[in-house]
Amino acid sequence: MKLTNKPAKFGKSVVVAATVCAFLLFLSVPPAHGDDNRDKCRHRIEKAEARLNSAIQRHGERSHQAEDRRRDLNTERDRCWTQYHSWWNGHDNQWHTERDWDNDHHDDHHDDHDNH
Repeated sequence: MKLTNKPAKFGKSVVVAATVCAFLLFLSVPPAHGDDNRDKCRHRIEKAEARLNSAIQRHGERSHQAEDRRRDLNTERDRCWTQYHSWWNGHDNQWHTERDWDNDHHDDHHDDHDNH
């Protein structure tokens, strides 16, 4: 009888070991919602960039509407920076790891549309 009992104990040991390994693996995988939130952050910045570009086209580079949208864009960039220590630049489609959006002059290409 002891021979039939040992395989059962071995089988239980394998199940327990597999369960422990699966649990440890589960703990080591970062949660997926972090990337989702970063994607939401990227999306908010892209929307703010689009609103800025639209304001520049309609009202001019130095209009108060463009300045308001520029301020909104910087607020979104700052929010991402606070959460992720990075910010999305939609013009070059990449995350930046330096808080250097004040050096982002991509919006200056609309000078031709300066309608006061």
